[in-house]
Amino acid sequence: MSTDIGEEIISLKKDRDALLLVHNYQDSKLHELGDFSGDSFELAHKAKYTDKEMIVFAGAEFMAETAVILNPDKKVLIPSSTAKCPMAHMLSPKVMKRYQTQYPDATIAVYVNTTAEIKAMADICITSGNAIEIISKLDNDQILIGPDRNLASYIQQQLPEKMIIPFPEIGHCYVHQKFIPSDIKKLRNKYPEAEIIAHPEVASSVQTLADKICSTSGMLKEVGRSTSEKFIIMTEIGLIDRLRSNFPTKTFIPARKDAICIQQKKITIYNLYLSLLHERYQVKVPATIAKNARLSLERMLEFSEA
Repeated sequence: MSTDIGEEIISLKKDRDALLLVHNYQDSKLHELGDFSGDSFELAHKAKYTDKEMIVFAGAEFMAETAVILNPDKKVLIPSSTAKCPMAHMLSPKVMKRYQTQYPDATIAVYVNTTAEIKAMADICITSGNAIEIISKLDNDQILIGPDRNLASYIQQQLPEKMIIPFPEIGHCYVHQKFIPSDIKKLRNKYPEAEIIAHPEVASSVQTLADKICSTSGMLKEVGRSTSEKFIIMTEIGLIDRLRSNFPTKTFIPARKDAICIQQKKITIYNLYLSLLHERYQVKVPATIAKNARLSLERMLEFSEA
């Protein structure tokens, strides 16, 4: 990292009274400059309770929208206007309405990886880190889960007493879809002593081959408490840098080196600098949508803190 541009970013953050939130998948250089790093739930929590005037999100667009919804009086920036999560756009309002009509008695729990409009139509939001905890606390046993079908499958396996209905039919993360059973079996044979940790967005056929299934921050916690010295990691490649930085004496093997979120990687040190300098790419959510979306997000926070 250029010392000059790094110092400029630090200075601009101070001048703008800005909080820089960095998702776990980002480049290590961004983590060095960030005020807080974490998964989507942890970042939402920080965005909700910050006293800073500005929030800058080194993450996907839906994360920045979440910050706007939870803090409508703050200015929220994203360094790249094209850092959009494809999965977040796989669940449309049209499909949402169809399932609401088909299952009128179901509770609708949508992944935080959705647009603000979808959050506004839901009963509650969930993340990969808190989904099991939240769904287990819901009084209703019939739950619509979208858009990620693999997360829905994982929830169903963990909570067989619930009737989990995944929607839409196509919902998935293209990065986590890259992990296939044959790759994992080869790695297991090559590194029999390694602990295999998978993200719940991987296919159920791959989940069954893992020793642990965790969100990205859950992976950091699992490695910290595990007695294993070697780990095979099934998630976006950016997390490997954080793991190696936090646990330098342990060995981390990416299950696939091409597990790259192209959209999040569009955020760089340089466009972060330009975003702060020019206050560009402000993220906005219409007030009527934000009001309803805030209810589902605040329910998520309340259920997670209860």
